[in-house]
Amino acid sequence: MTLQTLNIGKANLEIFSATLMELAEKDRNILAVTSDSRGSGKLVPFGVKFPDQLVEVGIAEQNLVGVAAGLASAGKKVFAVSPACFLTTRSLEQIKNDVAYSNQPVTLVGISAGVSYGALGSTHHSLHDVAVLRAINNIRIVIPADNFETREAILAASESNKPIYLKFGKKAMPNLPRTQEKFEIGKASTICEGDDIAFIACGETVAPAYEAARILEGRGIGAEVISMHTINPLDKEAIIRIATKCKAVITVEEHCVNGGLGEACASLLMQEKLFIPFKIVGFPDEETITGSQTEIFNYYGISGEGLCQSALKLLDM
Repeated sequence: MTLQTLNIGKANLEIFSATLMELAEKDRNILAVTSDSRGSGKLVPFGVKFPDQLVEVGIAEQNLVGVAAGLASAGKKVFAVSPACFLTTRSLEQIKNDVAYSNQPVTLVGISAGVSYGALGSTHHSLHDVAVLRAINNIRIVIPADNFETREAILAASESNKPIYLKFGKKAMPNLPRTQEKFEIGKASTICEGDDIAFIACGETVAPAYEAARILEGRGIGAEVISMHTINPLDKEAIIRIATKCKAVITVEEHCVNGGLGEACASLLMQEKLFIPFKIVGFPDEETITGSQTEIFNYYGISGEGLCQSALKLLDM
């Protein structure tokens, strides 16, 4: 089964909006707070149906997070929605102090994340957010790969009493296969199994990792693909299992190679003394090219063929 034969679902943001509307219908304490982002966050229908459950603060991300934390302290279940590139830079102090340090159960939703705004250039890229938030205590970081993981993540966030950062892109995603129909924050999901090489990916990079696995399968190489949808807390058991099972590991992320999923996995493997061929695929420490998300992915080797070549080189084949 290749990406071409998989059923293409909706954009994860659309699933986020639909799921939030279901929750808001049953619970008047569910609120969405936006920074002039209800359109890009697919929340226009939410605002029409639940005008009293949507708060618009305008282009003021610091206020967005502060207001969300205040509402959460008053017993509301708040989803604060803003472009990821601005949410995790302009309001970082409020995320650290008002949400994480104060332990307010706010769900921060970074939309159009990674290079979803590709053509707008580096000012609108969000390739730093995981690194920044990993350094802050008491915030979980979740990056769903497809519609299934998105819906489950929203449902989990609605029941959580802890701060969460959710990261979504813009494009329609394929409905990926998985070995078990279960989602749990902090527990990785296995997309397909193999013994030669493992791809540990998150978010919208899981799909090209799966495509690479299918290409490698045609060459007689068994590739395992893991959706590491939760970056914090990291599923250490899954990483150790993979590293002791496979001959090599590649991490794939829509993020700078500094401070993200790859470095988190590398740190764990070093501390566990698991020394195997290992490669981080992401965005190097350089000025990122401008183009569509697909064009940028292809340029940096985040594609089925690109990851296949990285695997063959790592396996020295």
